Amino acid sequence: MKASKSISPFRLSSLLRSQNDPTLALQLFHNPNPDANPQKPFRHSLLSYDIIISKLGRAKMFDQMEQILHRMKQETRFAPTEIIFCNVMSYYGRARLPDRALHLFDEMPSFRCERTIKSFNSLLDALYKCGHFDKMKEVLERIEDYGTPDACTYNILIKAFCGSEDLENARKVLDEMRSKGVEPTDVTLGTLIYKLCSDHRVKQALELKEDWERVHGVLPSAFVYASLMKGLCGVGEMALAFGLKDEMVRKNIRLDAPVYSTLISALAKAGRRGEVPGLLEEMSKHGCKPNTVTYNAMIHGCCMEKDFEAAYGVLDEMVEKECRPDAVSYNVIIDALCKEGKWSEAHQFFQDLPRRGCHPDLLSYRMLFSGLCDCGQFQEAAFVLDEMIFKGYAPHYARTHKLVEGLCEEGNMELLATVLSSLQKANVLDDGTWRVVISTLRREMSSDVFELIDTLTMQ
Repeated sequence: MKASKSISPFRLSSLLRSQNDPTLALQLFHNPNPDANPQKPFRHSLLSYDIIISKLGRAKMFDQMEQILHRMKQETRFAPTEIIFCNVMSYYGRARLPDRALHLFDEMPSFRCERTIKSFNSLLDALYKCGHFDKMKEVLERIEDYGTPDACTYNILIKAFCGSEDLENARKVLDEMRSKGVEPTDVTLGTLIYKLCSDHRVKQALELKEDWERVHGVLPSAFVYASLMKGLCGVGEMALAFGLKDEMVRKNIRLDAPVYSTLISALAKAGRRGEVPGLLEEMSKHGCKPNTVTYNAMIHGCCMEKDFEAAYGVLDEMVEKECRPDAVSYNVIIDALCKEGKWSEAHQFFQDLPRRGCHPDLLSYRMLFSGLCDCGQFQEAAFVLDEMIFKGYAPHYARTHKLVEGLCEEGNMELLATVLSSLQKANVLDDGTWRVVISTLRREMSSDVFELIDTLTMQ
């Protein structure tokens, strides 16, 4: 029998890149040539290490990833590049693992890799994503050991201060950035504009944007324009928001889906849904396709006007245009139906979600459960609660109280016992709920009540 052709290091890198399953990719990395002589270990390339580390990091398989890092440390044929460690610290940051990011940064010299401002920024960003602002200040004291702060460094600091509601210090960082001769970027502007608009300081945001263009020559990005438009719409300045859209056209800044989604959402909230088709036509003219957020804004507008048939029509259009609806698409409709007292239609729509290719999430269950309780449909609410808890979702305490109160008022002790048992198993049976039950038991000392007491005592 002819032996299979052995895989070369170059070929392994290609195979690893094309393998979507990180577990299978790891197996391939460990054993690329099963028939090879065990006395001649495979000589992995740096590219192979880079690819497998990236796959494991994105999959949050950190223990396996760290084993590969340890193996790479033993290599003597090459020194790892700094970008590998930057990526790993980024994975740690997204996974809220600041200690691992700090440890890796400290370990980089043992890999024969020099630490520069690039890896320092990666560490700083990981700490920012983990919300470790005090640790960021501590790390910053050593920045001169690794280089001079660049625009990325300052942008991370500005994001951190904006995220901690400290706009004053964010401005101070911007001033220092300018005094050190570091040119601000569109990320700098975008962060500050977004924060100002979130705080309803839209006038200051507009002034900052104008100053940026005039003094720094930084052309605002579509993200900046979208933030400004959202801020303007939030304070009722729709005309100014649409004026910014026209300005983007004049300055040849590509209008993207978030910009149009922001305006469509604003039109819906203002009761001007009739203007949406014209905006969609303009989107098409500019070669911009509606995305899920765009359609969700349209669905929200339909639901605000209680036009549920139109909302269903938007869902169908999404499918036709191959734009996959997400949980938000469905939850908006469920919530609106429940608020209108259409609990039966909401329940049917909820049960139809799997057929539509969407699995209900925590919000879906909470919305339906709350709607059923508000409509006094306690038996249906109890069934939804049972399924909700089975799937590991916790209901709001206020709504479980309403359900328990409703069952007590109806005198449905059998269903009440089932509900209390479910809440107890899920460890969400609080003192407030017990007080409601005990109060009822004291008023209604019937045979059903005694049976309920026996059931609860046995549990």
